[in-house]
Amino acid sequence: MEQPADTVLVIDFGAQYAQLIARRVREAHVYSEIVPHTATVAEILAKKPKAVILSGGPSSVYAEGAPNVGAELFRAGVPTLGICYGFQAMARALGGVVDQTGGREYGRTSLEVTDTGSTLFRGSHADQPVWMSHGDAVVAAPAGFRVTGTTAKTPVAAFEDDQNRLYGVQHHPEVMHSQFGQLLLENFLYRGAGITPNWTTGNIVDEQVAAIREQVGTKRAICGLSGGVDSAVAAAIVQKAIGVQLTCVFVDHGLLRKGEAEQVEKDFVAATGVQLKVVDAEERFLSALAGVSDPEEKRKIIGREFIRVFEQAEREIVAESADAGEPVKFLVQGTLYPDVVESGGGTGTANIKSHHNVGGLPEDLQFELIEPLRKLFKDEVRQVGRELGLPEAIVGRQPFPGPGLGIRIVGEVTKDRLDLLREADAIAREELTAAGLDNEIWQCPVVLLADVRSVGVQGDGRTYGHPIVLRPVSSEDAMTADWSRLPYEVLAQISTRITNEVADVNRVVLDVTSKPPGTIEWE
Repeated sequence: MEQPADTVLVIDFGAQYAQLIARRVREAHVYSEIVPHTATVAEILAKKPKAVILSGGPSSVYAEGAPNVGAELFRAGVPTLGICYGFQAMARALGGVVDQTGGREYGRTSLEVTDTGSTLFRGSHADQPVWMSHGDAVVAAPAGFRVTGTTAKTPVAAFEDDQNRLYGVQHHPEVMHSQFGQLLLENFLYRGAGITPNWTTGNIVDEQVAAIREQVGTKRAICGLSGGVDSAVAAAIVQKAIGVQLTCVFVDHGLLRKGEAEQVEKDFVAATGVQLKVVDAEERFLSALAGVSDPEEKRKIIGREFIRVFEQAEREIVAESADAGEPVKFLVQGTLYPDVVESGGGTGTANIKSHHNVGGLPEDLQFELIEPLRKLFKDEVRQVGRELGLPEAIVGRQPFPGPGLGIRIVGEVTKDRLDLLREADAIAREELTAAGLDNEIWQCPVVLLADVRSVGVQGDGRTYGHPIVLRPVSSEDAMTADWSRLPYEVLAQISTRITNEVADVNRVVLDVTSKPPGTIEWE
């Protein structure tokens, strides 16, 4: 995806919310990209941004080696908004005073706005709840700035310099706990930076169709369909761009959930008319995974086998086609922006996990990649899917990892364990749907602790069965998440059915860990 003319750059100072800032900007119909704080001012300006937002971060501006940005950025005429750490970095670079006041503020805080008619605060309230997370504080604004917000512990909680179009706030407007946060961001974008909100899902589709046609030309492509939202939307975009030059390959690797193969073969083909080749590769994948318990190794094996299956499918497609001998040059993947970030790409972020769409591909890959969703968040992907006319049964699906149930079994992956987990997962999904909770949670991974057994009593007898873990989470983009507070009666029904209906399971437990520190998936 080429950078649109009206682009906002989010400078990532290591904040867990940098991706959320970028999403909020896009929700305002303005395109945004994240760049690392290591980018030089020259590199930032070379991208010709219409505005810059400096994110928060965990450091103190006084710490040795703390990330910073050169003062020349603020003199370049680019409208800039500093948030939390970015606010302090801006203040210090321009001659303001940042100090360790001893009055830390974490969580919900009351912000007193001294000018509700200012650029940032127009339309909001004089007294408003915001979300704070800081130890240092700005105690004196730089020359030319006027203070527009204070709190009980922070004398300068917001400042504005309309002449130079520089703005800053100590709180986090990007999080939902800041009541007027989205309004503040939109005020900065529309009023402070003068940007017209014109970036839509229609733009995304049109841009990607044009880019894919230019990239592929008259060559051919294949796409691995998993049944998930990401691969389905990626395939639909490429289908719209190159039509019969695309063949989708559905690999039934035996790691799918109950009913997924049927959904792909019927619903997706009916919606798009795409050419679909189905490959039964269960035995191949299970053989490759035999004896392997390490989660990273499992991911790499699954990624490797996917590519090898694609290569075999490509040879068969070529042999069966009218223009036999013309190789398939491109592989379509549903890589998303969070995948790139968590795999260590995009922002210099440390690798959290290898992802088979990003970091788990073999070095001798024979295909050139097409990744039309690489810069999109999940909610944007769903919007694009609806724009393309995909059925809600596909677009509204909860996220499902590319490596499938292989990474929801803690321990070795076997056919028996997969069948057990499939049944438990199906029960959990059925009950969540029956309770009307599908739209209340982001996803609910069901995990089998295959290498753990516990004592139970079933049918008046002692059992020694496996535990099943329920991991319902609420999230907006999978970068951060909290565990979903499901009704007790729903949890009880799921537990009762699983322990009654699934052999070798005698215990159901609930994962109540947020992300961070945990990840959404267990492996």
